Amino acid sequence: MNAALETQNRQLMGKLLVIVVLMTGFGFAMVPMYRQICEALGITQTRAVAGANTQVDASRSVTVELVASSSGLPWRFEAIDRQVSIHPGELATVNYRVVNTLGRAVTAHAVMNAAPANAGKYIEKQACFCFSNQTLAAGEERVMPVVFRVRPDAPKDMATISLSYTFFEAPGTT
Repeated sequence: MNAALETQNRQLMGKLLVIVVLMTGFGFAMVPMYRQICEALGITQTRAVAGANTQVDASRSVTVELVASSSGLPWRFEAIDRQVSIHPGELATVNYRVVNTLGRAVTAHAVMNAAPANAGKYIEKQACFCFSNQTLAAGEERVMPVVFRVRPDAPKDMATISLSYTFFEAPGTT
């Protein structure tokens, strides 16, 4: 009985090794097959990176003035970078500093306004503290970046844009 069991085990091991070899070969064979499918569907390996400066209008510059305020909050909130000059389509990173001078933690939300009135539709933010509520502990100081660009199709006469962020205490957090 031991010899019969040993023979069955060897046969099973042989079958399993054949399956492993076949699966490995199939995995390697899938690479060119996937490549052919992707080419047939028009999917290539080169992709545009999101947020890349693919359409920078280097023929002109836009000055972006940065303003900060906190409506009714005893916070110190300021733009570290007061203004930046960028070409439309170019990504820019600016920094703001906020300090909670209140003796307790506060959750607040920032709202952006732009001037002139139609400038907001030409601002594309990639990263911003205004996307979510910000909670600062008592006395906490934080530097918060904003990554944005002015769209290349912004009007040619729009040479200066003012971006103003205002922090408001989030409702129901007191």
